[in-house]
Amino acid sequence: MGGAREEAIVGELDGRTALVTGGSRGIGRAVAQRLAADGALVAVHYGGNEAAAAETVELIAKAGGRAFAVRARFGKSGALDQLFEGLAAGLAEHGEQGGDGEVGGDGGAGLDILVNNAGIHLAGSIGQLTEEEFDRLMAINVRTPIFVIQRAIPLLRDGGRIVNVASAAARIGSPVQIGYTVSKTALVALAAPLANELGRRGITVNTVNPGVILTDMTSQWTGVPEAMAGLESITALGRIGQPEDVADVVGFLAGPQGRWVTGQTIDASGGTYLGPIPPA
Repeated sequence: MGGAREEAIVGELDGRTALVTGGSRGIGRAVAQRLAADGALVAVHYGGNEAAAAETVELIAKAGGRAFAVRARFGKSGALDQLFEGLAAGLAEHGEQGGDGEVGGDGGAGLDILVNNAGIHLAGSIGQLTEEEFDRLMAINVRTPIFVIQRAIPLLRDGGRIVNVASAAARIGSPVQIGYTVSKTALVALAAPLANELGRRGITVNTVNPGVILTDMTSQWTGVPEAMAGLESITALGRIGQPEDVADVVGFLAGPQGRWVTGQTIDASGGTYLGPIPPA
């Protein structure tokens, strides 16, 4: 696939643990595979598609990596408890249990990398947006990653990494996805204050903004040749992104080479709409 790294730097994340939300498909799957290829034990979170999560874990295992699936339906009551209980159980099963029987206990086990990738997309102009849609966008795309981070901070080892996956929509300002844009812009705003709060522990916090990527979420556009041609025409690199294009950026931020980058937003859109967006 164009732009994807052919080989991982094997071993640079050996002994590290990672949680990737929305890790069963698309960008999340590519991120999970990248981190596992680099040596991390990866918790692959999924909301409802158990088969996709199992496939991701299987793909990682076949490539020589380690992973396990964790189910939690974000937006539902008790989802965060379910996520972190599943994370604790999975880490313990793979020998990453603290000395007091808890994740992050006296034995030193815990979490090194958190990738907040889970999210939803809803299109619509300001006149089409409903209160219910907006509330759902904010609940999944903003509230959930904030409180996942809150719950993860006590588990994060010093020198850990937090990477939030937002969207180039926060830069582009498309009028036909206003609710989604607001939610992803809010997520972008989270990195700088968190980076200041956690920096003295060596924990970095960054945001990656993908453009249009070939995933299930974008299939309504990418399945139409005319739409594909239009999207390619407004991208500086002249093609639609692959999940691996984004995963490689996340992998850099999660790895040792990303140690001096924090509080930043990295556009991973292939140069989509580098000029003003034309009127609809």
